[in-house]
Formats: sequence, C-alpha cells, structure tokens
Amino acid sequence: QVQLVESGGGLVQAGGSLRLSCAASESIFSFNAMGWYRQAPGKQRRLVVTINSISSGGSTDYADSVKGRFTISRDNAKNTVYLQMNSLKPEDTAVYYCYAVRYGYTYWGQGTQVTVSS
Repeated sequence: QVQLVESGGGLVQAGGSLRLSCAASESIFSFNAMGWYRQAPGKQRRLVVTINSISSGGSTDYADSVKGRFTISRDNAKNTVYLQMNSLKPEDTAVYYCYAVRYGYTYWGQGTQVTVSS
C-alpha cells in the first residue's frame, strides 16, 4: 500500500513562506502524476498543483490563485515532492493534501495544516 506523508505545515504571517514535503513510500517514478490539493474550512477540496511524470514530460499545472507564488518540485532520490509557498495570504489557509496517481487510482496523504495570519 502506497503511503504519502506530508510535513512542513504551520502558522505563518501573511507574506511569509512555507515549504511542504510529501514523502512517498515507493519510487515516485511509478506515479503518473503527483501534486497537492487543499481544503479550507467549509469548502470543497481544490487542486493546487499537479506535476506529471518525467516520462510524460514533467509538466506542471497550477491553480490561478497560486501561480507565481507556489512552486512544485521533486527529489527523485528521496521519493519526495515539495511545495514551496511564497507570499502567503490568509486565503491560503487550508489543510494541504498530497496526492499521487497511478493507473487511474489516487493515493492521498493525511494532510498538513497551513494557517496564514493577517
């Protein structure tokens, strides 16, 4: 069973930065795509960013709300995907979930809380 473990969440002031990590229990080469969703209180879970597999070109797709502020990257040797979040805003407050897709099945991490104070 694939496990995704997130870390790096916390409390930060508006304008600050955080880096989230998502460590996979298996080689991330095996996934068709990985990325992050977030869910704010009382709202639906929304896609933040996707990074496609290297074999698919490694392209990324960001939500408009985070473009220019968030950057996804991967360390293949560590089986880890990162989300660098800069210029954070109070509206970025949410639980952030890492996900990975393989052959049509989606795996989820447990989530990490990000709180941005104004």
